[in-house]
Amino acid sequence: MIFKQLTVPPIGTNCYIFGDDATKMGAIVDPGGDAASILSAVQALGLTVSAIFLTHGHYDHVGALPELRKALPDVPVYLHPADKAARDGSLFPDPGPTADYTDGSTVAVGDLTVEVVHTPGHTPGGVCLKAGDVLFTGDTLFRGSMGRTDLPGGSYDAIMDSLKRLAALPGNYKVCPGHDAPSTLEAERKGNYYMREALGQ
Repeated sequence: MIFKQLTVPPIGTNCYIFGDDATKMGAIVDPGGDAASILSAVQALGLTVSAIFLTHGHYDHVGALPELRKALPDVPVYLHPADKAARDGSLFPDPGPTADYTDGSTVAVGDLTVEVVHTPGHTPGGVCLKAGDVLFTGDTLFRGSMGRTDLPGGSYDAIMDSLKRLAALPGNYKVCPGHDAPSTLEAERKGNYYMREALGQ
């Protein structure tokens, strides 16, 4: 799998670009800002973008959308409907037209299959995305931590349920969070205080 991580403004969000080696079809996850750098990276990787995935609707994960839509006008933008319904001028800006995806949805990116896992708690419509051996966790699961739940739409009980669900996924994944450093799911099962709390350990 072709893979690149960018850290974009305004607050250091991880934007990911990934693609299928065989078809050179690709996708963008959480374009928080700096559309020019994102598009430059896509071009350098030799990918044709077929989808833009949003793990949730917060401003720091969607900020580059207006410019990306101009450059990629026919590419669908996917967002869980619970976050599409959340409207706050600063925290949940209007992302424009989006395609719904929900728990269990799959989206093809070339020969890769992206599977949606609904993980509310940070936001009502937060999702994680499984693609190959990678798990894009947005602001649900961080290395050694989890997303905050004190913002509008957040729920500590819901994120505990979401972390428990992620911990139960079979096997190991490379964890690619919305902020800070990557990890692995097994490392988080063993060492993440919040995930261990969710598991009752």
